[in-house]
Amino acid sequence: MNDRSAQPVGRRIASPATPAPDLSSDATRDRPANTDPMVAELASVIGGPAGKHALIGRQRFMTPLRVLLLLAVVFLCFGWFAKAGCIQQAPNGPDGALGLDWSGSRQYVAMCYSDTVPLFGAERLDEGAFPYKKSWEETAADGTSQIRYMEYPVLSGLYQYGSMVVARSWTSVSWLPQALDVAVYFNVVALGLAIAWLVTVWATALSAGRRIFDAALVAASPLVVVHAFTNFDALATAFAAGGLLAWGRKKPVLAGVLLGLGGAAKLYPLLLLGPLLVLCWRAGKMREWGVTACAAVAAWLAVTLPIAILFPSGWYEFMRLNSTRGADPDSIYNVVASFTGWAGFDGVQYAGDTPIVLNAVTFVLFGLVCAAIAYIALNAPTRPRLAQLAFLVVAGFLLTNKVWSPQYSLWLVPLAVLALPHRRILLAWMAVDALVWFPRMYYYLGVGNKGVPEQWFTAAVVVRDIAVIGLCALVVRQIYRPSEDLVRGGGVDDPIGGVLDRAPDVRRGAKPVRRKTVSDSA
Repeated sequence: MNDRSAQPVGRRIASPATPAPDLSSDATRDRPANTDPMVAELASVIGGPAGKHALIGRQRFMTPLRVLLLLAVVFLCFGWFAKAGCIQQAPNGPDGALGLDWSGSRQYVAMCYSDTVPLFGAERLDEGAFPYKKSWEETAADGTSQIRYMEYPVLSGLYQYGSMVVARSWTSVSWLPQALDVAVYFNVVALGLAIAWLVTVWATALSAGRRIFDAALVAASPLVVVHAFTNFDALATAFAAGGLLAWGRKKPVLAGVLLGLGGAAKLYPLLLLGPLLVLCWRAGKMREWGVTACAAVAAWLAVTLPIAILFPSGWYEFMRLNSTRGADPDSIYNVVASFTGWAGFDGVQYAGDTPIVLNAVTFVLFGLVCAAIAYIALNAPTRPRLAQLAFLVVAGFLLTNKVWSPQYSLWLVPLAVLALPHRRILLAWMAVDALVWFPRMYYYLGVGNKGVPEQWFTAAVVVRDIAVIGLCALVVRQIYRPSEDLVRGGGVDDPIGGVLDRAPDVRRGAKPVRRKTVSDSA
């Protein structure tokens, strides 16, 4: 028998310490199965929504975050299987040696194309070459030659090199399962990208605050299935999402470092410094922004400067290629040319020619978009959330840029989920964006090879662009009508605002209008 049970009835026993707060239930957490009809229907498969007496937050193992990560793993597996058709082997080499089976334009027919596979040879990684140091001569369609180097930003290039080293180490061990070097390389790359996307899901889920289940659309996005392994963009999304989370946790130095590293992988994470700038200006937090910006520049320089010093020509290749390339098939400029026969701002050009006018137009248009976003940020009645402005900036960049590679849409996924957590709307956009891949592949197949005309593909691009513009319009609407913003429910200001969260405004582009009172009218 317990000694305490033997105490006289009515005797009060003092607690040895102050009782801890009751954390058995997280009543503030958004429960989509109770608030979203679509999710409620899906929840019926596993027993329906939680009851009103359910204790939320007591799970010891299957926590919401772990459920989201598990869901992400499932969809990443779907993404790997979607690309697996392009690493199949066949005895098509000399003397029956094994090689990649891309017969019959398999990469387009099976819609399994991934840049990682052809780049293994194109970037001379199959030779064990170090990026930015190794050069090669390429002959253009007009017969001119061009000295080429690795065409990716430094961190993406080093990631490819590191993946190649791991793949060669794997194939050098005879007792391990063997395959073509390129197939092993693809799997190594895919594993790293999968981890990067899991980091993206993790950071987005934590950034969502009480609406953690919004991150399910990052984990289970149709765009993950189609584009998680198309290129190396998951690296950038991981750094960008991590940078936003660090800012939200009031760690400006770490936020800057992560954004700078993201900029060394892809450009767009550095664009997030713009929304931070205008929000910090309005709230009078310029010191924190300065710390973050300096940390971002320092991190970017720490990665890129050694390569720039040692191999300046190789380092400059990324900027040279992007300045000389024309309008991408997915850009709005190519869409107009496709339907009208327009020759473009610079007319007919040849390989190596720089589209000066097109470059200037894209720069000016993006500058105007940024100016409009800054005006909204400084003049809105309530200071916008960071995720809202970040989404608008990145979406504006993609819409006005001359290049919108299909995997770039991954950039928008975590930002859209944090900015506009309307599940059915976001799912519709993601489905439309993912489906653009199908006419794109069959356009590359060619009409003469049972492909589709160019206009079928560009029409799908138009639908995608309209969907993204619609999302931007909804975000702007909720900026001016914060009562419609689901994130701000329950008195929440900005879950990733960091020092901006609940901070008073110091500067405004327009002063608030003073309402007349009864005494004023008397």
